[in-house]
Amino acid sequence: MLAGDVMTRKVISVASDASAMQAGALMLKHQISGLPVVDSSGILLGIISEGDFLRRAELGTQRRRPRWLAFLISPGRLASEYVHACGRKVKEIMTPNPYTVTESTPVTEVVQLMERHRIKRVPVVCGRRLVGIVSRADLLRALARLARATETVATNDVEIRERVMCGITQAELGAARSDQHHRA
Repeated sequence: MLAGDVMTRKVISVASDASAMQAGALMLKHQISGLPVVDSSGILLGIISEGDFLRRAELGTQRRRPRWLAFLISPGRLASEYVHACGRKVKEIMTPNPYTVTESTPVTEVVQLMERHRIKRVPVVCGRRLVGIVSRADLLRALARLARATETVATNDVEIRERVMCGITQAELGAARSDQHHRA
């Protein structure tokens, strides 16, 4: 199974010059936890997620460090944290250059990427253009589709034994039954 088989194609995205509050409202409206950030031609620039709203000045949750520790941390990092906590535009608080996959990436690689980097969604690109997104919910939907497709309805103990011994899949069993039905 490939990323293109499970991805959401109609991706809700946001422009980098949109306000952070517009992005938050869009996420709430559509009940999603993250948005790809794209330019006017659909080129992926970054991603903004619920996690980007955790450390916000408005909530009083921005990082506070003891003064002595602030001297040990690089000024660039302190400035970056300040912009992230106080930024008003999506481009100021998004994660730039997110991990991406293509439609032909195997789902196993998508899952490994999500686990390795502890991310909840992976944009799917063609070149640099956004064409879809694979989220944990997409993977769960794919699993549910597979479960429905492979549900086995046992008619008797002999059939169950034969399936187990021969490794016959539900699709193969259905095809065999169809052939028997057409021959009769």
